Amino acid sequence: MQKIKLNILGLSVSQSQSGAYALVLAEENGDRRIPIIIGPIEAQSIAIQLEGLKPPRPLTHDLFKQMASAFGIEITEVIIYKLEEGIFYSELICMRSDKQFIIDSRTSDAVALSLRFNCPIYTTEEIIERAGIVIEFENDQSQEEWHQSVSDEPIRGKHEYEKYTSAELTQMLNSAVSDEDYERASAIRDEINRRRKE
Repeated sequence: MQKIKLNILGLSVSQSQSGAYALVLAEENGDRRIPIIIGPIEAQSIAIQLEGLKPPRPLTHDLFKQMASAFGIEITEVIIYKLEEGIFYSELICMRSDKQFIIDSRTSDAVALSLRFNCPIYTTEEIIERAGIVIEFENDQSQEEWHQSVSDEPIRGKHEYEKYTSAELTQMLNSAVSDEDYERASAIRDEINRRRKE
């Protein structure tokens, strides 16, 4: 099986399913993108890790990482191996004491764990042929600008925190993390990052 490496391009609100999110994975050495519809909890877990936020208590994926590490288990790679009726199927390739074993996983969970174990994500040529799309850029919009627009789209409304000062935003961010309101924390972090780029 020829494996194709994928990178996480970004998360955005799903246009097709209310309350869901689109996780966009990009072919590392190509132009194809795979959009995967995931639930809000998994999207939040992925966004927190991408944003570098540190929750005061471990989320489910953090707990899984701590337990696996405590027993000497490492996830070395994630493979999206099947696409059936619009559902992606994934496996976690794990190692313990030089012994490899494979665990079936939902793709959203597999991606959240790949971020925590810092391991690569792969798929097959067949899946990327079936599900991959190529973004056509119009009006001089570059691939980099599109990537930025996907990555910067907050989980809440765009720029709803722009009326606050930077000091207030920092205080609100700390408060949101302490309250474990990660959706709000992610939106505040987006506004802070937007200002840094201006």
